[in-house]
Amino acid sequence: MTSTAAINETELVFRAKNGEQNAFSELVCIHAQGVRNVIYRMYGNTQIAEDAAQETFIQAWLYLPSFRPQTSLRNWLYRIAINAATDMLRKEKRILPNSLEDMQLHDPQPGPEAVTSQEEQATLVKKAVLSLPDACRAVLVLREYEGLSYQEIADTLNIPVGTVMSRLNYARKLLKEKLERKLFIQSEARYV
Repeated sequence: MTSTAAINETELVFRAKNGEQNAFSELVCIHAQGVRNVIYRMYGNTQIAEDAAQETFIQAWLYLPSFRPQTSLRNWLYRIAINAATDMLRKEKRILPNSLEDMQLHDPQPGPEAVTSQEEQATLVKKAVLSLPDACRAVLVLREYEGLSYQEIADTLNIPVGTVMSRLNYARKLLKEKLERKLFIQSEARYV
């Protein structure tokens, strides 16, 4: 975020804390897509992402007075988002879906075989990411998909930087093992 954008965001937070709903609406516009992306990457379901994002901003509005302006609003919102999605799934006792239509890649350049191969790879990666333990998946999503630094992840999840690094290392190791196994099985099936 540029310094001008940070100043504008700080001003918006100040105004929103003083009850100005338009300022809060602007903050929602700025951060809504990122919040939805984090939740989607964590749980792989568009509907959960939409519902939990909505809950995130309701909670953010309610708890905005407790937000400390010297911290990152984005990280604070991501923490609320992950907690809201997790709570939502616990309360509803929903099971992660097996349908992965939302993750298909569409590239107009390659032929049908290349598109099918890309879709299969995207599906494999998505399944592998979704199978990771929640704590590891959260760190991986925030680092690889959202581009947060180790310190930002630590702040977002309220864990030490060392824990971020070890969870990220473990998540990458698990992901690599899962993908290597699945790709090996897939290649074996093609030649049988």
